[in-house]
Amino acid sequence: MMGKRILAGSAALAVGALALAGCSAGGSDENSDGNVEMTLWQNSTTGPGQQFWKDAIAAFEDENPGVTIKMQSVQNEDMDGKLQTALNAGDAPDIFLQRGGGKMTAMVNAGQLMDLTDAISDDIKSEIPEGSFAAETYQDKVWAMPLSVLPGGFFYSQDAFDNAGITETPETIDDLKDAVASLKETGIAPIALGAKAAWPAAHWYYFFAIRECSPEVIEETGDTKDFSDECWLRAGEDLQDFAAIDPFNEGFLTTEPQQGAGSSAGLIANRQAAMELMGAWDPGVIASLTPDEKPLPDLAWFPFPEISGGDGEPGSMMGGVDGYSCSVDAPKECADFLNFVASAEQQTAYYKAFNSPPVNTVAQEAVTEPYLQQILEAYNNAPFVSQWLDTVLGQNVGNALNVAVVDMLAGNSDPQKLVDAVTAAGKQG
Repeated sequence: MMGKRILAGSAALAVGALALAGCSAGGSDENSDGNVEMTLWQNSTTGPGQQFWKDAIAAFEDENPGVTIKMQSVQNEDMDGKLQTALNAGDAPDIFLQRGGGKMTAMVNAGQLMDLTDAISDDIKSEIPEGSFAAETYQDKVWAMPLSVLPGGFFYSQDAFDNAGITETPETIDDLKDAVASLKETGIAPIALGAKAAWPAAHWYYFFAIRECSPEVIEETGDTKDFSDECWLRAGEDLQDFAAIDPFNEGFLTTEPQQGAGSSAGLIANRQAAMELMGAWDPGVIASLTPDEKPLPDLAWFPFPEISGGDGEPGSMMGGVDGYSCSVDAPKECADFLNFVASAEQQTAYYKAFNSPPVNTVAQEAVTEPYLQQILEAYNNAPFVSQWLDTVLGQNVGNALNVAVVDMLAGNSDPQKLVDAVTAAGKQG
């Protein structure tokens, strides 16, 4: 495995061999009898993912008499807003999904998170490589427990590709355009896109940016919010040019990404679209939306294609890290629970529930799906990995970027206006 850098937040973190590692609030409540109650917010609202959390909580409570955890399932697209409101109101859940990056940095600077640096058990440190904590680290302290690293790429139906006569996965954008043309001839939507939530559409811009921009520029922009380098404009031009071939499903601007059979993931699950650019949580979402609620048997994966003349390092990837934090006022049992769910046994159950690669290296041995093994290989060999750009840039600038991408795809803007919009948001902080 080669060395790499992973951009975790507002600054890059140098790491060595990095293994792989998406409503009532309220703080903890220690009763007069010594019992402890905690709240947990997670983003699995149905299916095996939600069941994983129920089972993990029950197992932890059995091992820790007197501890009760109340789980709240929050729709992924609603999580950030609800969580920020709860944190600002001083009424945060004890345990919650952590995106990392600039969003986590803001929470740390606001004094809203528990420092987990010394609370991580020796067993967990031995099973999760040090580098896997990089995206959850700020100012040399660990603020979240990583559970999975979820690099992005194309999830596709092998049957759809076979029907279209596509014998090799696209390696360049021109190859991808050719694949789109071949798929159209079979009557299937080539690419599913749920742009109603904005961020799935923005993923396209992120990937063109990581091909056009050098790692140094991406790192610097994460700090400065300065988009003056021409690579940011070129990324917008690349996306505009690609979108001009009409590669996406009809009505993609009003399509949800993950909710229901008509969502972009649902289109893949029900064989109405051939592929989707998404993070490695997608297989689990697709599986939950198939008619039998089982994994799509012909699901496969390939990385985002390369482009000619870009400044990015070939093989670089976008990859969000799913971790969980404790609020600053949570009891010590919060850290105990995070150690518990990061254990090899629970991480194996996590992988089986979510169909995504676990961060625990012992649990990784249980991964059998070829597409997940491909993701692990590509990720472990990537020379540079960036968090999703909206995470890197923080909530305000990141949201402005996502909206600007959708505006351009809707024909209401152009690449220069996209850059101007995110630049203006960056100046506002």
